[in-house]
Amino acid sequence: MATDNRINFWRRNAKVPGSVQPVYGAQHPPLDPRLRRTYPKDIKPKFNNLKSKKASSFHEFARSTNDAWDIDDEEDEDFLGTHAPISSLPSGLHSTSMQNQQQQNQAGVTETGVSHRLPAPRTEAQNLQDAQEEDTDCEHVNGKVVKSSSDAHLNASSEELRKHSWSGIPREVRPITWRLLSGYLPANKERRELVLKRKREEYFGFIEQYYHSRTDEHYKDTYRQIHIDIPRTNPLIPLFQQPVVQEVFERILFIWAIRHPASGYVQGINDLVTPFFVVFLSEFVTEDVENFDVAALPLDTQRNIEADSFWCMSKLLDGIQDNYTFAQPGIQNKVKALEELVSRIDEDIHNHFKKYEVEYLQFAFRWMNNLLMRELPLRCTIRLWDTYQAEAEGFSHFHLYVCAAFLIEWRKEILSMVDFQGLLMLLQNLPTIHWGNEEVGLLLAEAYRLKYMFADAPSHYKR
Repeated sequence: MATDNRINFWRRNAKVPGSVQPVYGAQHPPLDPRLRRTYPKDIKPKFNNLKSKKASSFHEFARSTNDAWDIDDEEDEDFLGTHAPISSLPSGLHSTSMQNQQQQNQAGVTETGVSHRLPAPRTEAQNLQDAQEEDTDCEHVNGKVVKSSSDAHLNASSEELRKHSWSGIPREVRPITWRLLSGYLPANKERRELVLKRKREEYFGFIEQYYHSRTDEHYKDTYRQIHIDIPRTNPLIPLFQQPVVQEVFERILFIWAIRHPASGYVQGINDLVTPFFVVFLSEFVTEDVENFDVAALPLDTQRNIEADSFWCMSKLLDGIQDNYTFAQPGIQNKVKALEELVSRIDEDIHNHFKKYEVEYLQFAFRWMNNLLMRELPLRCTIRLWDTYQAEAEGFSHFHLYVCAAFLIEWRKEILSMVDFQGLLMLLQNLPTIHWGNEEVGLLLAEAYRLKYMFADAPSHYKR
């Protein structure tokens, strides 16, 4: 079912990369022609013919083959076994292997008695950084070390990055990792600076071309609703009450709305900007981000954060576009799927809701519309999105299982409520204020278990 939806989604949008086609006769802003780039179907690296005449002496033979051993430092670490991520070890050996390695590092002596200091254990941030840079690594072809930029190699690097990111991304590498995982930043390292420069200029080109129209008769209702919703976005966090930040959000949401006339602006989309804005701001702020004065940053830095937030939010919304089109069919379908799933995994909760006439739409609509952002502290949302961006169809498909796991988490409290009003008040004000990474990690583990059991067998949760 998820595969069919994905195929149908891209079939509908194949002609307009990164956006949606005009519908209902709406006028869609022209796309930058540079977005319509094409790639060769098959790019094969050309290598020099390595065959040569027979070496006349051992020294000539050695000179003709010595480059086969020119491995880089990273490959040398792989050979020593120190670069493998901890997660690849059997669960019972994590602490043992780390302890042995630390003892060897402290001793600095090998079995042969020769002093030799092994590299220090690698952190998860280093593993993520390696995965980000793997697309420009070298590979061996016929004994030669050559540069590779093949699609297969880039895909392998992306998968490695996703694998490391699923369990959480360290703060210092989260901004670049999110850009890569969202598809905003290319995997090819050599193209990144050029792409960032072009996309940032393109966004502010949209601002110059369209933002003045916010007061036009055709768009004034959209802008008015955005202007009303912005102060309601995370009202308890000082960062989002700053005039300069609210102006950034107004520009992002207005430009997105007029470039996506199939949905336009819908309440709830304003929340989806906040995690990207905070993560990209954290790249330049070491102290508490939630209380930082954004106006103190250089103007160019503010502009880059704004443009990156716009494009990454756009990438996210491309995958859940039907959540915000007329009648919001995507959300309706997801709420129905949640009801069917809960009826199979916890019949007691399902019957309890039926007994007290609680409709799933009354609480789960917000869970789907805002991706649980109104139910969790911002720090937990950011950790949750690490996994959503690492998981295939995380926002559109995996989120369903996270919502099911989230509901079951409050099983005891739900069953203790014996009236309609008490149940709704609980479900709309769940006590997660003190949640952190540990609680989110357990929630994701349960969601993964549910997905493993039901995702490939949807008939299991249909009566």
